[in-house]
Amino acid sequence: MTDPERAVAREDDLGHGDIEAALAARRELGARYDAELVEGFAERIERAVDRRVADQVALQQRRTAAVAGAGARQLALGIVSLVVFIPISIALGVNDQLLALLVTLAGIVGVNVAHAWQSRPR
Repeated sequence: MTDPERAVAREDDLGHGDIEAALAARRELGARYDAELVEGFAERIERAVDRRVADQVALQQRRTAAVAGAGARQLALGIVSLVVFIPISIALGVNDQLLALLVTLAGIVGVNVAHAWQSRPR
């Protein structure tokens, strides 16, 4: 958020003091200005609600984009894992290194599972 946006956000923030100020202004100005006071206060409420909705929509869009990108990364990781595991399994299988082959397979599976777990939607 840029400095002007922060200034507008602070200006639009509604609090107990704002309500008290509106009531004090009404007491000073009298009933003639009720419509203008209510309209100004309603506009501030609308801007605050719009800003909060926009923030929530932007957050949801970022989450959706992250999940969509995770699917492509997961596919790429799976392909790379297979490409790497095939020559390793051949080399270890030829030398009868079953334990080393199982440890290697467990490591590759662990990396894939960890990535899938971290990339899941929340």
